[in-house]
Amino acid sequence: MDELIALQLEDSAAEMAKAVAHTESELTKIRAGKAMPSMLDGIYVDYYGTATPLAQISNVNTPDARTLTIQPWEKNMLSAIEKAILDANIGLTPQNDGNVIRLIIPPLTEERRRDLVKKVKEEAEKGRVTVRNLRKDANDGIKKLKNDGVSEDEIKAGEAEVQKLTDKYIAAVDRLAEAKEKDIMTV
Repeated sequence: MDELIALQLEDSAAEMAKAVAHTESELTKIRAGKAMPSMLDGIYVDYYGTATPLAQISNVNTPDARTLTIQPWEKNMLSAIEKAILDANIGLTPQNDGNVIRLIIPPLTEERRRDLVKKVKEEAEKGRVTVRNLRKDANDGIKKLKNDGVSEDEIKAGEAEVQKLTDKYIAAVDRLAEAKEKDIMTV
């Protein structure tokens, strides 16, 4: 196979792997009734005028399967953290006891589980669309190599390889979504 096509395939594989990793990180933000510190990854606290990730100004722990505790390194940050959690609208109410903030994760209702499964499917579809867009970009890049003297047969072979990569990464997204759905629907 032509060297330029091989480089294009390497780049595409790396980009597709990033797309799958992004989908995975988005899926971990969807809570499945279990307390996980990653649920708070998108929360930023006003730390002396700077939006700072919650994990950088406190310890986030899971003492049990339904509780998250947030212990700030500075006690005067308790109210700012509490406000940030409420503003983030993650469906959890912080309980502040003066030392730590506790978040109790309520058990999921059947209806809420179905909503979460819909969210999982939406995120998975976004991941698949991203992979398909990368396939299109890779194929366009390979077709442009014709001007650099790459033969028709090599271009066809390159496009076939891109399709194999696409199938592989879409299957990875599907596996992630399937696992998350199973996790959510398990009572």
